[in-house]
Amino acid sequence: MRVINADGSEASMCGNGIRTVARYLSEQKELDEFKIETMHADLEVKRAADFAPNVQAFDAEISPVSFAAADLGMHIEGKTELIDDYIPQLSDTLKFSAVSVPNPHLIAFVSHDVLVGPELGRIASYLNNGENPIFPDGVNVSFVEIQKAKQIFVRTYERGVGYTNACGTAMSASSLMYVLLYPDQVKKNQLISVFNPGGMVKTCVHQRKNGSYWMSLIGNATFVANVKVDQSAAFRGDFTAAVWDEKNEQDAYEKFVVQLQRGQ
Repeated sequence: MRVINADGSEASMCGNGIRTVARYLSEQKELDEFKIETMHADLEVKRAADFAPNVQAFDAEISPVSFAAADLGMHIEGKTELIDDYIPQLSDTLKFSAVSVPNPHLIAFVSHDVLVGPELGRIASYLNNGENPIFPDGVNVSFVEIQKAKQIFVRTYERGVGYTNACGTAMSASSLMYVLLYPDQVKKNQLISVFNPGGMVKTCVHQRKNGSYWMSLIGNATFVANVKVDQSAAFRGDFTAAVWDEKNEQDAYEKFVVQLQRGQ
């Protein structure tokens, strides 16, 4: 699997994307569990229990995980890693953690007011829309609000994309930092409900015998439509004769999200 962002750059991984690919291949190949090769690792994917009627879900491995500045493309004097610490150039009040999964993520746990305020856009724009000395190649930036034990809300500004309704690797990285920084609320191998502007997923943080971490990202894989288009016309950007066969799965997912929001 390869993923190209809206700006033409290539992402090293896409957690939401791998679930949709898993759904497609599962049905094409009649498999419930298999591996998908990505830029940095061959990742396990498998069918999960449906979230709701007509809302199919898949479980995808998110790895490899690294805290090393070199793997993150992070340049902070005297720092080989960054966990729950200040970056004075970015904020005097927020503490940040940095982890690659394997794409780089910068994460801060914040209050609700900060979550919905302008700080995320200010910081992420600086780190992604022009030259900066901290993350010269850019970085995904997420603000995380703890809603209750084992439940968080993640808002993400994605490198190469901008604000996004949901970033699978960001939710996985945020879950890892939640487990590491708030062990009184959640432990390894426990399910976490992760909400985002577009809906929700479940995550679970695991640790191997060698000490390395990996996460399960469990979320919907929804068919919106089947589309038939002439290939030569598509290359010309001509979709006037495309045949769009709408499915009802998106409606089912949206109803599921509304029910979730009412139950929060």
